[in-house]
Amino acid sequence: MQRMVKHSKSIELRHLRYFVAAAEYGSFRKAGAALGRSQSAISRCIADLEDQIGASLFHRHTWGVSQTYAGQRFLTRARQVIRTVGDGAQDVASAGQAEVGRIRLGIYSSIASGFLAELLARYGRRHSGVRIEVVDGNPAEHVAAIRQLSLDAAFITGTRDWPDCERVLLWSERVFVVLPDHHTLANREEVVWGDLADETFIVSETAPGQEIYDHLVRRLADLSRHPEIQVQYVGRDNLVPLVALGRGLTLVSEAMTVAQFPGVVYRPVLGEILPFSAVWSASNDNPAFRRFLSLAKAMAVKPVTSETGRSAVPS
Repeated sequence: MQRMVKHSKSIELRHLRYFVAAAEYGSFRKAGAALGRSQSAISRCIADLEDQIGASLFHRHTWGVSQTYAGQRFLTRARQVIRTVGDGAQDVASAGQAEVGRIRLGIYSSIASGFLAELLARYGRRHSGVRIEVVDGNPAEHVAAIRQLSLDAAFITGTRDWPDCERVLLWSERVFVVLPDHHTLANREEVVWGDLADETFIVSETAPGQEIYDHLVRRLADLSRHPEIQVQYVGRDNLVPLVALGRGLTLVSEAMTVAQFPGVVYRPVLGEILPFSAVWSASNDNPAFRRFLSLAKAMAVKPVTSETGRSAVPS
């Protein structure tokens, strides 16, 4: 028997749950007992639901209830809705607990070893459902992307504060010069800038080539030298083999030195320490990233200082 719609209240999830329980138990009383509700509460809710859809869902009997044809058809849809809502809630809960999701990180250093490599590995083990994307670039590009929330964070050199961004110093690395293995300085355990004053250097056009170029100019200017620096239009992986071929020397951070290339050696530059900071937007509410940032801060140690008391990159 069709029922007239009495009002236009929306159907709530509880209506569907009560309806499914009544259909499964064949009784309002038993459904109420299973759900911790009274029989009258279940009966009122079902009557309300029938008013919303304009059809009777149950035949009422002295021994219980049985579904009408409309009720049988509605049962399938009601179960689908409840299952979909449950799955959606689980997805949201997983994202909120950082079990799934995506993190986009800008880097300006090698991830071959060191703090950043260990951070990525440790987070990956704890949150295997989170996809991590790593993007190369220079600091200005990374910060612009962070402000637009297209990057979650960037790990860049220095201790500079960027407008509209948060920053924390996380770790430091020594600076190494890359030498051909037959170079006269290859026999040294470490070198000083005076040893490098008359050398030719090569840098990549891509990051961090420009920063290395500026750094060389500053340091050798202190010795009243104007260095010869050639720009090569290759990435870091091809820049080091050019050193082996005698095209010039270059600088790398400590994390890069685990990468072995034939014909080259790495030697630390005395007193040169490179600080690395994480930069992110305070508006970023990505829960997977927030967990990542918390882990990074927990792993951070007191930054290393050089013997001269200066960092390799001015703030």
